[in-house]
Amino acid sequence: TTTPSAYSTLKQKTKLKFPNTDIPDAIGGNPDRQGSTFTYGPYNELVPAGAREEATVRYEFTKPLIHATHLERDIEVSHWGGNLAVEERYWLTNQGASLKENFNRVQWAATQYYNPPTSALRELKVPLKQGSMNPYFTDDIGNVSTSRFRSSRKEALLELKPRYPVFGGWKYSFRIGWDANLSSFLRKLGNPEGSHVLKVPFLEGPKMNEGISYGKVEVRVILPEGARNVRWETEVPLVGVEEGLHRTFLDTVGRTTVRFTAMNVVDEARDKGLIVTYDYPFSAAFRKPITIFLGVLAVFVTAWGIGRLDVSIGKQSRE
Repeated sequence: TTTPSAYSTLKQKTKLKFPNTDIPDAIGGNPDRQGSTFTYGPYNELVPAGAREEATVRYEFTKPLIHATHLERDIEVSHWGGNLAVEERYWLTNQGASLKENFNRVQWAATQYYNPPTSALRELKVPLKQGSMNPYFTDDIGNVSTSRFRSSRKEALLELKPRYPVFGGWKYSFRIGWDANLSSFLRKLGNPEGSHVLKVPFLEGPKMNEGISYGKVEVRVILPEGARNVRWETEVPLVGVEEGLHRTFLDTVGRTTVRFTAMNVVDEARDKGLIVTYDYPFSAAFRKPITIFLGVLAVFVTAWGIGRLDVSIGKQSRE
Protein backbone atom coordinates (compact mmCIF):
# COMPACT_ATOMS: atom_id res chain seq x y z
CA THR A 1 0.00 0.00 0.00
CA THR A 2 3.06 2.27 0.06
CA THR A 3 5.24 2.94 -2.95
CA PRO A 4 8.89 1.94 -2.47
CA SER A 5 11.04 5.06 -2.73
CA ALA A 6 14.65 5.99 -2.21
CA TYR A 7 13.49 9.07 -0.32
CA SER A 8 11.39 9.69 2.76
CA THR A 9 7.76 10.56 1.89
CA LEU A 10 5.68 13.12 3.79
CA LYS A 11 2.26 12.23 2.31
CA GLN A 12 1.10 9.25 0.28
CA LYS A 13 -2.19 7.73 -0.90
CA THR A 14 -2.91 4.62 -3.00
CA LYS A 15 -6.15 3.87 -4.86
CA LEU A 16 -7.15 0.49 -6.28
CA LYS A 17 -10.12 0.30 -8.65
CA PHE A 18 -11.50 -3.18 -9.37
CA PRO A 19 -13.77 -4.24 -12.26
CA ASN A 20 -16.74 -4.94 -9.95
CA THR A 21 -17.84 -4.89 -6.32
CA ASP A 22 -17.55 -8.66 -5.81
CA ILE A 23 -14.53 -8.55 -3.49
CA PRO A 24 -14.82 -11.27 -0.82
CA ASP A 25 -11.40 -10.85 0.83
CA ALA A 26 -9.16 -7.89 1.64
CA ILE A 27 -6.31 -8.45 4.07
CA GLY A 28 -3.99 -5.76 5.37
CA GLY A 29 -3.83 -2.01 5.08
CA ASN A 30 -7.30 -1.19 6.49
CA PRO A 31 -8.56 0.48 3.29
CA ASP A 32 -11.46 2.89 2.87
CA ARG A 33 -13.91 0.98 0.63
CA GLN A 34 -16.29 2.86 -1.67
CA GLY A 35 -17.98 0.53 -4.14
CA SER A 36 -15.28 -1.07 -6.29
CA THR A 37 -12.56 1.38 -5.16
CA PHE A 38 -10.17 0.79 -2.28
CA THR A 39 -8.25 3.75 -0.87
CA TYR A 40 -5.16 3.24 1.28
CA GLY A 41 -4.21 6.40 3.12
CA PRO A 42 -3.52 9.21 2.97
CA TYR A 43 -0.56 8.61 5.22
CA ASN A 44 0.36 11.97 6.67
CA GLU A 45 3.15 10.70 8.86
CA LEU A 46 6.68 10.44 7.56
CA VAL A 47 7.24 7.24 5.57
CA PRO A 48 10.91 6.25 5.69
CA ALA A 49 12.84 5.44 2.54
CA GLY A 50 12.41 1.89 1.30
CA ALA A 51 9.40 1.17 3.53
CA ARG A 52 6.94 -1.41 2.21
CA GLU A 53 3.48 -2.42 3.41
CA GLU A 54 1.64 -5.15 1.52
CA ALA A 55 -2.07 -5.90 1.21
CA THR A 56 -3.87 -8.87 -0.36
CA VAL A 57 -7.18 -8.51 -2.20
CA ARG A 58 -9.17 -11.31 -3.85
CA TYR A 59 -11.64 -10.21 -6.53
CA GLU A 60 -13.52 -11.60 -9.53
CA PHE A 61 -12.10 -11.08 -13.02
CA THR A 62 -13.96 -12.75 -15.90
CA LYS A 63 -11.85 -11.65 -18.84
CA PRO A 64 -8.91 -13.35 -20.58
CA LEU A 65 -5.34 -12.51 -19.62
CA ILE A 66 -3.33 -12.93 -22.79
CA HIS A 67 0.39 -13.57 -22.67
CA ALA A 68 2.58 -14.18 -25.70
CA THR A 69 5.46 -16.38 -24.66
CA HIS A 70 7.19 -15.69 -27.99
CA LEU A 71 6.63 -13.28 -30.88
CA GLU A 72 8.60 -13.29 -34.12
CA ARG A 73 8.03 -10.22 -36.28
CA ASP A 74 9.53 -9.90 -39.78
CA ILE A 75 9.60 -6.59 -41.68
CA GLU A 76 10.78 -6.96 -45.29
CA VAL A 77 11.66 -3.92 -47.40
CA SER A 78 11.34 -4.11 -51.20
CA HIS A 79 12.53 -1.07 -53.16
CA TRP A 80 11.59 -2.50 -56.56
CA GLY A 81 8.02 -3.29 -55.57
CA GLY A 82 7.62 -0.30 -53.26
CA ASN A 83 6.23 -2.70 -50.68
CA LEU A 84 6.67 -3.30 -46.97
CA ALA A 85 5.74 -6.89 -46.08
CA VAL A 86 5.07 -7.68 -42.41
CA GLU A 87 4.61 -11.13 -40.90
CA GLU A 88 4.08 -11.93 -37.22
CA ARG A 89 4.18 -15.37 -35.57
CA TYR A 90 2.58 -15.72 -32.15
CA TRP A 91 2.67 -18.33 -29.40
CA LEU A 92 -0.19 -17.26 -27.10
CA THR A 93 -1.41 -18.56 -23.77
CA ASN A 94 -4.38 -17.49 -21.66
CA GLN A 95 -3.37 -16.86 -18.05
CA GLY A 96 -6.96 -16.28 -16.94
CA ALA A 97 -9.17 -18.56 -14.84
CA SER A 98 -9.16 -22.18 -15.99
CA LEU A 99 -12.14 -24.50 -16.44
CA LYS A 100 -13.39 -26.50 -13.46
CA GLU A 101 -14.70 -29.28 -15.71
CA ASN A 102 -13.98 -30.63 -19.17
CA PHE A 103 -14.83 -28.43 -22.13
CA ASN A 104 -18.30 -29.03 -23.59
CA ARG A 105 -18.68 -27.88 -27.18
CA VAL A 106 -22.50 -28.08 -27.13
CA GLN A 107 -22.74 -26.03 -23.95
CA TRP A 108 -20.30 -23.48 -25.33
CA ALA A 109 -22.34 -23.10 -28.53
CA ALA A 110 -25.50 -22.53 -26.47
CA THR A 111 -23.87 -19.69 -24.52
CA GLN A 112 -23.34 -17.70 -27.71
CA TYR A 113 -27.00 -16.63 -27.64
CA TYR A 114 -26.91 -14.84 -24.27
CA ASN A 115 -23.18 -13.96 -24.14
CA PRO A 116 -22.30 -14.62 -20.47
CA PRO A 117 -19.02 -13.30 -18.98
CA THR A 118 -16.17 -15.71 -19.63
CA SER A 119 -12.40 -15.81 -19.35
CA ALA A 120 -12.09 -17.52 -22.74
CA LEU A 121 -10.44 -15.70 -25.63
CA ARG A 122 -13.02 -15.46 -28.43
CA GLU A 123 -11.46 -13.01 -30.87
CA LEU A 124 -8.51 -10.71 -31.43
CA LYS A 125 -8.58 -7.28 -33.04
CA VAL A 126 -5.46 -6.07 -34.83
CA PRO A 127 -5.44 -2.34 -35.69
CA LEU A 128 -3.20 -1.70 -38.69
CA LYS A 129 -1.79 1.39 -40.33
CA GLN A 130 -3.79 3.21 -42.95
CA GLY A 131 -3.24 1.69 -46.39
CA SER A 132 -2.54 -1.87 -45.19
CA MET A 133 -3.67 -4.56 -47.62
CA ASN A 134 -3.55 -8.28 -48.49
CA PRO A 135 -3.84 -9.64 -44.92
CA TYR A 136 -3.73 -13.37 -44.11
CA PHE A 137 -4.32 -15.50 -41.02
CA THR A 138 -2.97 -19.05 -40.67
CA ASP A 139 -2.18 -21.50 -37.88
CA ASP A 140 -0.56 -24.91 -37.54
CA ILE A 141 -3.36 -26.56 -39.56
CA GLY A 142 -3.55 -24.05 -42.41
CA ASN A 143 -5.59 -21.05 -43.47
CA VAL A 144 -8.17 -19.80 -40.94
CA SER A 145 -11.27 -18.44 -42.67
CA THR A 146 -12.87 -16.93 -39.53
CA SER A 147 -11.33 -13.50 -40.03
CA ARG A 148 -12.50 -10.17 -41.38
CA PHE A 149 -10.54 -7.22 -42.72
CA ARG A 150 -11.95 -3.71 -42.86
CA SER A 151 -10.07 -0.83 -44.43
CA SER A 152 -10.96 2.83 -44.85
CA ARG A 153 -9.21 6.11 -45.45
CA LYS A 154 -8.65 6.61 -41.74
CA GLU A 155 -7.80 3.15 -40.42
CA ALA A 156 -7.57 -0.57 -41.09
CA LEU A 157 -8.73 -3.34 -38.76
CA LEU A 158 -8.09 -7.08 -38.91
CA GLU A 159 -10.49 -9.17 -36.78
CA LEU A 160 -9.40 -12.71 -35.96
CA LYS A 161 -11.33 -15.60 -34.46
CA PRO A 162 -9.32 -18.67 -33.38
CA ARG A 163 -10.48 -22.15 -34.35
CA TYR A 164 -11.54 -22.79 -30.75
CA PRO A 165 -12.11 -20.66 -27.64
CA VAL A 166 -8.87 -20.28 -25.70
CA PHE A 167 -9.69 -20.86 -22.02
CA GLY A 168 -7.40 -20.27 -19.08
CA GLY A 169 -4.26 -22.39 -19.35
CA TRP A 170 -4.87 -23.15 -23.06
CA LYS A 171 -2.44 -22.25 -25.81
CA TYR A 172 -2.82 -21.12 -29.43
CA SER A 173 -0.14 -20.42 -32.04
CA PHE A 174 -0.77 -18.65 -35.34
CA ARG A 175 0.69 -16.21 -37.84
CA ILE A 176 -0.65 -13.10 -39.53
CA GLY A 177 0.75 -10.90 -42.26
CA TRP A 178 -0.04 -7.95 -44.47
CA ASP A 179 1.45 -5.56 -46.99
CA ALA A 180 1.80 -1.79 -46.84
CA ASN A 181 2.97 1.04 -49.07
CA LEU A 182 6.70 1.51 -48.52
CA SER A 183 6.55 5.28 -49.09
CA SER A 184 4.64 5.68 -45.82
CA PHE A 185 7.58 4.31 -43.82
CA LEU A 186 10.73 5.03 -45.88
CA ARG A 187 12.44 8.32 -46.63
CA LYS A 188 15.47 8.99 -48.82
CA LEU A 189 17.99 11.51 -47.53
CA GLY A 190 19.45 12.47 -50.93
CA ASN A 191 23.13 12.32 -49.99
CA PRO A 192 25.83 10.76 -52.23
CA GLU A 193 25.78 7.53 -50.19
CA GLY A 194 22.11 6.95 -51.02
CA SER A 195 21.04 6.82 -47.36
CA HIS A 196 17.48 5.76 -46.49
CA VAL A 197 15.62 6.07 -43.17
CA LEU A 198 13.03 3.42 -42.28
CA LYS A 199 10.67 4.13 -39.38
CA VAL A 200 8.28 1.35 -38.33
CA PRO A 201 6.47 0.47 -35.07
CA PHE A 202 8.45 -1.86 -32.87
CA LEU A 203 5.26 -3.69 -31.95
CA GLU A 204 1.87 -4.00 -33.65
CA GLY A 205 -0.42 -7.01 -33.52
CA PRO A 206 -3.54 -7.59 -31.36
CA LYS A 207 -4.78 -4.89 -29.01
CA MET A 208 -7.05 -5.56 -26.02
CA ASN A 209 -8.43 -3.42 -23.23
CA GLU A 210 -6.74 -5.64 -20.65
CA GLY A 211 -3.44 -5.45 -22.53
CA ILE A 212 -1.10 -8.18 -23.78
CA SER A 213 2.26 -9.05 -22.27
CA TYR A 214 5.16 -10.57 -24.20
CA GLY A 215 7.82 -12.83 -22.81
CA LYS A 216 10.24 -12.64 -25.75
CA VAL A 217 9.98 -10.44 -28.84
CA GLU A 218 12.22 -10.83 -31.89
CA VAL A 219 11.93 -8.17 -34.58
CA ARG A 220 13.81 -8.90 -37.80
CA VAL A 221 14.22 -6.12 -40.38
CA ILE A 222 15.09 -7.50 -43.83
CA LEU A 223 16.70 -4.80 -45.98
CA PRO A 224 17.26 -4.91 -49.77
CA GLU A 225 20.27 -6.77 -51.10
CA GLY A 226 23.24 -4.43 -51.22
CA ALA A 227 22.26 -2.35 -48.17
CA ARG A 228 25.23 -1.47 -45.98
CA ASN A 229 26.35 0.73 -43.09
CA VAL A 230 23.22 -0.07 -41.06
CA ARG A 231 22.41 2.09 -38.01
CA TRP A 232 19.42 1.78 -35.72
CA GLU A 233 17.63 3.54 -32.89
CA THR A 234 14.71 2.60 -30.63
CA GLU A 235 13.29 3.49 -27.22
CA VAL A 236 12.52 -0.15 -26.36
CA PRO A 237 15.11 -1.73 -24.02
CA LEU A 238 16.89 -4.49 -25.94
CA VAL A 239 18.85 -7.49 -24.78
CA GLY A 240 20.50 -8.23 -28.11
CA VAL A 241 21.05 -6.95 -31.66
CA GLU A 242 22.41 -9.22 -34.38
CA GLU A 243 23.19 -8.59 -38.05
CA GLY A 244 23.10 -11.33 -40.66
CA LEU A 245 22.01 -12.34 -44.15
CA HIS A 246 18.70 -13.62 -45.46
CA ARG A 247 18.69 -15.46 -48.79
CA THR A 248 15.60 -15.73 -50.93
CA PHE A 249 14.64 -15.90 -54.60
CA LEU A 250 17.05 -14.37 -57.15
CA ASP A 251 19.51 -13.20 -54.48
CA THR A 252 23.26 -13.45 -55.02
CA VAL A 253 24.97 -12.71 -51.71
CA GLY A 254 21.85 -12.28 -49.57
CA ARG A 255 19.85 -9.49 -47.99
CA THR A 256 21.13 -7.63 -44.96
CA THR A 257 19.05 -8.34 -41.85
CA VAL A 258 19.05 -6.90 -38.35
CA ARG A 259 17.45 -8.88 -35.52
CA PHE A 260 16.35 -7.03 -32.37
CA THR A 261 15.54 -9.04 -29.23
CA ALA A 262 13.59 -7.71 -26.24
CA MET A 263 12.31 -9.44 -23.12
CA ASN A 264 9.24 -8.79 -20.95
CA VAL A 265 7.55 -6.30 -23.27
CA VAL A 266 4.11 -4.78 -22.64
CA ASP A 267 1.62 -2.86 -24.78
CA GLU A 268 3.36 0.47 -24.20
CA ALA A 269 5.89 -0.61 -26.84
CA ARG A 270 3.18 -0.09 -29.48
CA ASP A 271 3.75 3.68 -29.23
CA LYS A 272 7.51 3.35 -29.65
CA GLY A 273 9.15 3.30 -33.04
CA LEU A 274 12.11 1.54 -34.58
CA ILE A 275 14.33 3.66 -36.82
CA VAL A 276 16.78 1.92 -39.17
CA THR A 277 19.14 3.96 -41.35
CA TYR A 278 21.12 2.31 -44.14
CA ASP A 279 23.06 3.18 -47.30
CA TYR A 280 21.71 1.82 -50.57
CA PRO A 281 23.86 2.96 -53.53
CA PHE A 282 22.38 3.47 -56.98
CA SER A 283 24.35 0.55 -58.41
CA ALA A 284 22.84 -1.89 -55.88
CA ALA A 285 19.37 -1.27 -57.31
CA PHE A 286 20.41 -2.93 -60.57
CA ARG A 287 21.81 -6.07 -58.98
CA LYS A 288 18.57 -8.02 -59.26
CA PRO A 289 17.78 -7.07 -62.92
CA ILE A 290 21.35 -7.95 -63.90
CA THR A 291 21.04 -11.26 -62.07
CA ILE A 292 17.80 -12.05 -63.91
CA PHE A 293 19.29 -11.06 -67.27
CA LEU A 294 22.42 -13.16 -66.76
CA GLY A 295 20.34 -16.12 -65.57
CA VAL A 296 18.05 -16.01 -68.61
CA LEU A 297 21.05 -15.53 -70.92
CA ALA A 298 22.78 -18.54 -69.35
CA VAL A 299 19.68 -20.69 -69.97
CA PHE A 300 19.51 -19.70 -73.64
CA VAL A 301 23.26 -20.21 -74.16
CA THR A 302 23.07 -23.60 -72.50
CA ALA A 303 20.06 -24.62 -74.60
CA TRP A 304 21.79 -23.41 -77.78
CA GLY A 305 24.98 -25.31 -76.88
CA ILE A 306 23.08 -28.52 -76.17
CA GLY A 307 21.21 -28.17 -79.46
CA ARG A 308 24.51 -27.92 -81.36
CA LEU A 309 25.84 -31.16 -79.94
CA ASP A 310 25.90 -34.21 -82.17
CA VAL A 311 24.66 -37.05 -80.00
CA SER A 312 24.13 -39.61 -82.78
CA ILE A 313 25.86 -43.01 -82.40
CA GLY A 314 27.25 -43.08 -85.91
CA LYS A 315 27.14 -41.01 -89.09
CA GLN A 316 24.85 -42.17 -91.86
CA SER A 317 26.55 -42.89 -95.19
CA ARG A 318 25.52 -40.80 -98.14
CA GLU A 319 24.56 -42.60 -101.36
